[in-house]
Amino acid sequence: MDEISISEFKAKCLALLEQVNKTKRPLRITRHGKPVAEVVPPTVVVDRAALMGSMRGKIEILGDIIAPAGDDDEGEDLRD
Repeated sequence: MDEISISEFKAKCLALLEQVNKTKRPLRITRHGKPVAEVVPPTVVVDRAALMGSMRGKIEILGDIIAPAGDDDEGEDLRD
């Protein structure tokens, strides 16, 4: 992790933020050699609205999806 003094960060803030975004490497900001903050790259944001309906047209339902999977007679055999 790169370190930079707070005064230098203040002078070059926009360029340093762009650097963190491009390189995806965090940056530690120090005051008198002691860490005071860390700038980290943003996390990936998932667009949940795009997920809704994304499988439309890709699934085919075969048969009755509400009725039980087996015959009624099979259930009798398993109960014994």
